[in-house]
Amino acid sequence: MGDVLAHESELLALVKEYLDFAEFEDTLKTFSKECKMKGKPLSKTAGGSLRDSKSLIIQKDLIAAFDNGDQKVFFDLWEEHVPSSVRDGGSLAQKLEFYLHIHFAIYLLKHSAGRPDREDLDERISYFKTYLETKGAALSQTTEFLPFYALPFVPNPMVHPSFKELFQDSWAPELKLKLEKFLALIFKASNTPKLLTLYKENGQNNKEMSQQLHQQLIEAERRSMAYLKRYNKIQADYHNLIGVTAELVDSLEATVSGKMITPEYLQSVCVRLFSNQMRQSLAHSVDFTRPGTASTMLRASLAPGRKLKDVPLLPSLDYEKLKKDLIWGSDRLKAFLLQALRWRLTTSHPGEQRETVLEAYIDNDLLDCHSHGQRSVLQLLRSKSHVVRQYLARLVNAFASLAEGRLYLAQSTRMLRMLEERLKEEDEDVVTRENILGALQKFSLRCQPCRKNMCAKVAGLVLKVLSDLLGHENHEIQPYVNGALYSILSIPSIREEARAMGMEDILRCFIKEGNAEMVRQIEFIIKQLNSEEQVDGVLESDDDEEEDDEEDHDIMEADLDKDELIQPQLGELSGEKLLTTEYLGIMTNTGKARRKGLAGVQRSADEPLCRPVTPGGHRTGYPV
Repeated sequence: MGDVLAHESELLALVKEYLDFAEFEDTLKTFSKECKMKGKPLSKTAGGSLRDSKSLIIQKDLIAAFDNGDQKVFFDLWEEHVPSSVRDGGSLAQKLEFYLHIHFAIYLLKHSAGRPDREDLDERISYFKTYLETKGAALSQTTEFLPFYALPFVPNPMVHPSFKELFQDSWAPELKLKLEKFLALIFKASNTPKLLTLYKENGQNNKEMSQQLHQQLIEAERRSMAYLKRYNKIQADYHNLIGVTAELVDSLEATVSGKMITPEYLQSVCVRLFSNQMRQSLAHSVDFTRPGTASTMLRASLAPGRKLKDVPLLPSLDYEKLKKDLIWGSDRLKAFLLQALRWRLTTSHPGEQRETVLEAYIDNDLLDCHSHGQRSVLQLLRSKSHVVRQYLARLVNAFASLAEGRLYLAQSTRMLRMLEERLKEEDEDVVTRENILGALQKFSLRCQPCRKNMCAKVAGLVLKVLSDLLGHENHEIQPYVNGALYSILSIPSIREEARAMGMEDILRCFIKEGNAEMVRQIEFIIKQLNSEEQVDGVLESDDDEEEDDEEDHDIMEADLDKDELIQPQLGELSGEKLLTTEYLGIMTNTGKARRKGLAGVQRSADEPLCRPVTPGGHRTGYPV
């Protein structure tokens, strides 16, 4: 009762507002009279005056954005305050929205005194084209709108006869009048009582909760099926084990009477005990006549490393919607999406789950490496937001940490150029530079040895740069400089150039100052410098790509997810919850195997070259 009394004034006002909305005039008079008689005050905050005022402000902002040609502001307000049921439900709203897109697409052509800004105009035309290909496609069969689908492809729409009407002085004012009438009608209809709004919101929350519970039920059923399969497998193994045990007991009893156990019988028993995958190979490769061989192989089959984990595949995503929001969304949304996509990759379980995630990213060209459009996800490297730039750099570095990801990225020369450009221009964020540098270093794992011959053309310059970098104040780069020197000195022409410039004397200067590891690496470089081997990279075969694959390891570094710049606020979605709530797609995970070069080729301790690691990784203990 105390809670009711504390909010009694507001509750009574809600009732009064609803009675007024529903036009219960007599009931409202009696209700107001009785409240007055009992001394029950009615709060004025629940009335429609505040909503009316807010509606007017929104209408004015929309009209101002229309007049100023501010496309982004207008459609942000439009999508936020005009209900989707209204925008998508009636032909009047769809037609008006179509003409509004045309208005903003040609705004610069009509209001620029001189030549319009080319980049801004291209962006507007691209936005209109995207609308035509997505939401606007519904009107493509309407004769009234069919000519306008050619607008983005006409070089000069102002002189084209099909679009003559659009550039008349009366066209925009008439469209503005239609917009004002539409907004007045919409906002008048949307001034529903707060009591009704609360009821609808409660129903919507129940619906969302029901959907979440349904999704959880599906997931629980999937896990139940997986556990049932494992149970059936364990039960079958148990029955098999009991049968084998019974046979072995019979055999032991037979040995008491002098009957010998043959190797063939022992082999048949062991084959039954091994898993299906091992039976055929082990049955023909193991010598069962040697004592202890069978038992050793059986114990090895039970080693912890052979335990299989039942790791579920992650839900598929709507990548078309994802990429659209990565391009057109707010900077905060872009950052959260880039973070969530990175987490999905870095926190996935190595094996089928991670391979499926990466496969989906590549198949849907998540980073637009194969796209030639002016607006692409790659353009986020040039974003004004340092958070967006850093988070895209982290995602690219995560791609580059995996062999298939490196292959995907390295196929795009535009990607490499943009990374190089960002590395040179980035002066605000150290983490961004480190992740870009880490990604570029990992691309070198896929380079064929013959690429080093490019250095032979400018041997003097390359050697001078590398010798200068040996004395750089940032000691983290020294292993990379050493590796580069060791590598290119395998080419005779570069060795001759290095000897001519006195490279050995330069290297010995650093031996006096370096630590034990640095001294060891420089000694290898000097040994390479004085080598007389005539093996030249030019003679290397294209088949070396296969050798590159053998050393193309997958290592996901912990630095990729450290020191996050953004944290979700109360009620704000992030991570996997953001992806599965807003961007859930059709289930397309097939789990097909991808070709992976995972042969464990280990380098000798005498070799100075190792796999590149993101520079920031050295701070957390990653060895070079």
